[in-house]
Amino acid sequence: MSNSADSPQGPVRRSKWRPVRLLTAAVFALAGLIFVTSFNTAKGTDLRTDDSLLRLSDLIKQRSEKNGDLEESTSAVRGDVDALAQRDDGSTEAEDAKLAALEKTAGTEPLKGSALTVTLDDAPPDARAAPGYPEPQANDLVIHQQDLQAVVNALWQGGAKGIRVMDQRLISTSAVRCVGNTLILQGRVYSPPYKVTAVGDQDVLKKALADSPAIQNYQLYVEAYGLGWKVDENETVTLPGYSGTVDLHYAKPVG
Repeated sequence: MSNSADSPQGPVRRSKWRPVRLLTAAVFALAGLIFVTSFNTAKGTDLRTDDSLLRLSDLIKQRSEKNGDLEESTSAVRGDVDALAQRDDGSTEAEDAKLAALEKTAGTEPLKGSALTVTLDDAPPDARAAPGYPEPQANDLVIHQQDLQAVVNALWQGGAKGIRVMDQRLISTSAVRCVGNTLILQGRVYSPPYKVTAVGDQDVLKKALADSPAIQNYQLYVEAYGLGWKVDENETVTLPGYSGTVDLHYAKPVG
């Protein structure tokens, strides 16, 4: 309790206007700082049409081409090393045969045989929904990572002896990744249409594609919005041997 003599005799007027004015001044100061920073960054140009975005796209393309050249160079050097190693490696014929079989399974040697080629592509720019389907969203009209993965997984499930995506052979450490509708595979960048070629029994491979639930779902988008889907039979195809690095990279605990 408080004594009435200690209590204020009337309402006390609080100076609310001071914090408000300070806050307003701070907001204007921050806005000015953002404006100056934006001006200095853009140098008076339109940020949406800044050439830096175009330069970034060109850089990605150049790095992809450089990676391709380095892969070819690495493959040539590896071939020279293998030739030198085979001159006198002290191995028996049985050991050499076992090594050759392992190389074939690993995908580092060329593979020849009958094959299927699956081609996936984005829908046409003017794509509209087929009757009975809702109008498409942007994501409905492009190839996604899961679409490519579904095709690759189905072909492996169908007993494919080897698979090539675009111009690269897949091995056990290969990862099919997409950023937007751009494929990034083993350090190189590709745009649709995407071609996946598998060597194996054509009938079994086709059945594996038809039985895949993920591909059945993709076919709905083919029917509804015109996504590209084509399967070609090839009498004889030679898949290249994988020529990139086979080193494994993994996270390590910090301690």
